[in-house]
Amino acid sequence: MMRDMFNEPVRKVLRPHQTRALELIKASACAGATRIVCQMPTGAGKTVTAARLVEGALAKRNKVIFTAPAISLIDQTVTAFENEGIRDIGVMQANHPRTDSLARVQVASVQTLARREIPEASLVIVDECHLRAQVIEDMMAERPDVFFIGMSATPWARGMGLLWQDKVTPITIGELIEQGYLSEFTVFAPDVPDLSGVKTVAGDYHEGEVADVMEGKALMASVVETWLARGENRPTLLFGVNCAHAKQLSEAFERAGVATAYVDAHTDSVERHVIARRFKAGEVKVACSVRTLTTGVDWPVSCIIDAAPTKSDMLHVQKIGRGLRVNPGTEDLLVLDHAGNSLRLGLVTDIHREKLDATPKGERQPVERKEKLPKDCSQCGALHTGLTCPSCGHERKPVAGVDTVDGELIEVTGKKAKATKEDKQRFYSMALWMAGQRGYKPGWAANKYREKFGVWPRGLEQVEVPADQAFLNYEKSRRIAWAKRKGAEQKGAA
Repeated sequence: MMRDMFNEPVRKVLRPHQTRALELIKASACAGATRIVCQMPTGAGKTVTAARLVEGALAKRNKVIFTAPAISLIDQTVTAFENEGIRDIGVMQANHPRTDSLARVQVASVQTLARREIPEASLVIVDECHLRAQVIEDMMAERPDVFFIGMSATPWARGMGLLWQDKVTPITIGELIEQGYLSEFTVFAPDVPDLSGVKTVAGDYHEGEVADVMEGKALMASVVETWLARGENRPTLLFGVNCAHAKQLSEAFERAGVATAYVDAHTDSVERHVIARRFKAGEVKVACSVRTLTTGVDWPVSCIIDAAPTKSDMLHVQKIGRGLRVNPGTEDLLVLDHAGNSLRLGLVTDIHREKLDATPKGERQPVERKEKLPKDCSQCGALHTGLTCPSCGHERKPVAGVDTVDGELIEVTGKKAKATKEDKQRFYSMALWMAGQRGYKPGWAANKYREKFGVWPRGLEQVEVPADQAFLNYEKSRRIAWAKRKGAEQKGAA
């Protein structure tokens, strides 16, 4: 953050949707609501918006509590507030060095708040308010004169409408992408695991049973091979079913020569900081976790590997959201959805809820009509919604029946940019270089090109260019796939 001659931070200019968020909250409050949820997608700048709400309260000499669900978010929030010029901050989290009970703004972890005397405040801002906490619900019941503003990208939790009175949505994921604030994304859905026999517990798949499905050697090998072939050596977050599954996948990547890190709830702040630094420096290519990296992560991610099936729209959107931020070198996102979540739940741009859920405990939630799920194009195999394929232009004729997905990876979004002539020439030149390095005949490079693009390299120059890491990964994935096929053929012949 730039600072002026008086060493004071220069506040960020609010984006139009952030100004609209403040206006919608004010309008809701003027209409009589005192429990307001503001839905802001990942990357919309909810902390900056919250800082302006805090400033407004302080200007009226009111006190504020900002609650965060994870300890890792505490220092991040304090820094963000200070960058907006808010200085009178105390922290309620264990023995934090910023503890100051006299400060007018208290940034508190919900865990610590539940164990201590809660200070007075006229405004309470609840970050990630879809993660319901008893201490927040108790405060709402005990302090009817206090304003509560919840912030969440996914305020769809069961029963939220029984606690909160109104929801405002200043902007959607799709609109943020259209305006350039979030990345365009392409989703590939590989072989969809058979989850028909997996039980449902608390509204989601039984962790142990789904782990048994996802820990098969073939599927794990597919995760690594798919990234090598399609991941383009991008900085990647991987989500596994449980700790054992995420660790196994981490080890599988390491065996393939890919620098990997593993993060779980027991990874302390120092180690996590080191992993974050190594990831940002490119020393770690794939960071594996279960749900630890679904919130509070602002890393330069341009690939998501989702190997954890879920029935939860919230979790699905949170995972993909980790890669939607625009950072230098990560202007687009690649999603390798091994869990098939995009096929079952839809693309994250199509998932939304008009109202907060108000289902009483013990009753079944009403089933909302889903947006149309993506289906494959009969001409090019890309998956998309609507009648016209955005990839090849083929117009689908509506037919009755059920669509299924099987076999090789297929594109879900249909927004992947087509390879340019320069891209094709570079690939061919690297193939020629590798053929020369390994003593192969030139025909090897032509076959490798045809394997990649489906046509022979006609009209391209016979110029060699040293292979980059993305090409090396692709070529390695093809050798692994060939070895697997030969092994299967030999096993079948035996």
